[in-house]
Amino acid sequence: MTENQIPIEPEQPTAQELAEEEGVIVDALTGEVSTAVIPDGLSPELLHDPYGEEPTSTSRADFEALLAEFDEDFQDIREGEIVQAKVLRVTDSSVILEFGFKSEGSVALEEFKDRPEPGQEVEVLLESLEDDDGVVVLSKKKADFLRVWEKIREAHEADRPVKGVLVRKIKGGVTVDLMGVDAFLPGSQIALRRVPNIEDLIGETYKFKIIKLNKRRRNIVVSRRVILEAEREKKRETLVKELLVGQVREGIVKNITDFGAFIDLGGLDGLLHITDMSWGRVGHPSEVVEIGKALDVKVLDIDWNRERISLGMKQLLPYPWTDIDKKYPVGSRVRGKVVSITNYGAFVELEKGVEGLVHISEMSWTRNVRHPSKVVSIGEEIEAVVLKVDPDDEKISLGMKQIEEDPWLALPMKYPTCTRLSGIVRNLTSFGAFVEIEPGIDGLVHVSDMSWTKRVEHPSEVVQKGQEVGVMVLDVDAENKRISLGIKQLLDDPWPTISQRFAPGVECDGKVARVQDKGVVVDLGDDIEGFVPASHSGIEDASRLEEYYGDGDPVSLRVIESDAANRRIVLEVTETPARKSQEVIEAARAAREAARAKAAGEGEDADAPAPKAKAPARPEAPAEAEAEAVPEGGTEA
Repeated sequence: MTENQIPIEPEQPTAQELAEEEGVIVDALTGEVSTAVIPDGLSPELLHDPYGEEPTSTSRADFEALLAEFDEDFQDIREGEIVQAKVLRVTDSSVILEFGFKSEGSVALEEFKDRPEPGQEVEVLLESLEDDDGVVVLSKKKADFLRVWEKIREAHEADRPVKGVLVRKIKGGVTVDLMGVDAFLPGSQIALRRVPNIEDLIGETYKFKIIKLNKRRRNIVVSRRVILEAEREKKRETLVKELLVGQVREGIVKNITDFGAFIDLGGLDGLLHITDMSWGRVGHPSEVVEIGKALDVKVLDIDWNRERISLGMKQLLPYPWTDIDKKYPVGSRVRGKVVSITNYGAFVELEKGVEGLVHISEMSWTRNVRHPSKVVSIGEEIEAVVLKVDPDDEKISLGMKQIEEDPWLALPMKYPTCTRLSGIVRNLTSFGAFVEIEPGIDGLVHVSDMSWTKRVEHPSEVVQKGQEVGVMVLDVDAENKRISLGIKQLLDDPWPTISQRFAPGVECDGKVARVQDKGVVVDLGDDIEGFVPASHSGIEDASRLEEYYGDGDPVSLRVIESDAANRRIVLEVTETPARKSQEVIEAARAAREAARAKAAGEGEDADAPAPKAKAPARPEAPAEAEAEAVPEGGTEA
């Protein structure tokens, strides 16, 4: 039997067993068993003494009188009963006790809550008068337990709370000192909600309800939560009658979630949503509230059918958007902290609960900002100008670039038409090249402004990204922030001379530059191109031109039209070429497809800044459109 177990009370003998044991005499020397008629109340050993020299002559009356003299000195000592004992001495590990008529025993010192003093009277349980080693077995702890057990049992039966002290934390809960004996308090029964740090409660005194009792196992289970729930239910009944929308009440933060916090109002829980915690931006409820802390909240809504109560904290403070247009008038300069960044802009906190948006287009006059994070960062304090205030929708539009003067306003005067400049090619598109003429200022060179004579299919045929090129300013549109540039304008227009060189009727040789749906573009030399309509190619079926003409093939030509004003030369083939082999035709088709795919891939540089505006319309139409516009008898170069 271990020390923590409750001693099993000695089983009481039956009436039959008592009758059988009465009058049995055991001879300790011989082991002989005999029976005798024993007068009532006297021990057989007193009448039959095998070691005496002669039979006793003491009468029954004399023995009873003699024993009566010692009644006051002797206790009725029986195993399994509590006896009064006196402390004789105390050692490092045990307490030596005297009980009965000069009987001694020892009890472990750890069974005493306080160290006893010699001469002190204590109660102990006599477990055994003699164990296997002939030693008396006593227990102070079990005596205390038996004394307290009745009180505990009565409290349990009467459903009456008892006071106890939390002693130490153990697996699954806490041990409680209940009137001197240990009881078990499960962790789930300590409070209404989980206790994060049980050690903080050790040593505290509370009221407990006994929920389980087992004397044989010496097991007592108590609960504090049952008492708290009962108290909470009483408060809840009162709160239901008192709670009204608009009231300001104190509550305790019970739990925190991503969307808010649950507040204990004293019997009922309400939800304090994250959007009702502050007029300002709240990333997580834990930034504002803390579990276990008391705070004042306002009752926003009550739904008794669903038992839901909505609470608010920001409603206790003034509404920050009142007269906001007077506080932040349009055109005023303000300072604020960047609190959020999105793909389209950055939100700036001007004061608690008031934020403005700096749109990505309002961050720089000249930089093509791909993402706001390239300009500002979270927590950075910036200066901006108020562009628009909408109190109804709680919106303020801000601009960062307005802090500085718009550089585009001065560009028309700085770069008048025909100004010659040099710049760096920053980006290539399918319709032209963007050239940076000063930091943050790009102009567009349209493909039609790259060469007087050559039809440029893609700007990469003339310039490369990162290349420094000379350009001429053709137009500056400060309002739309566009600058039109030209490369060919740096040279004189050669077409008056070309039109004389290639007058109608002149025969010349050329090379196929490319085959189109409506005809063939030919290279006449010196970057001069002419166009052979399908009707003048010698091939009746225009869809089969690529079967007869391939890039670089020499052709004999005759000029049928030369137009200097529209910059075009129209020719006809004088010697029709023979049809190519099927292998050559297929190879030519594959080469053209690869060239088209390459041009499409180079058409837009993903890493380069996007153009600030769409390409301006040019007076000259693209090659395909021109080909369609040219009558059967001619086309432009």
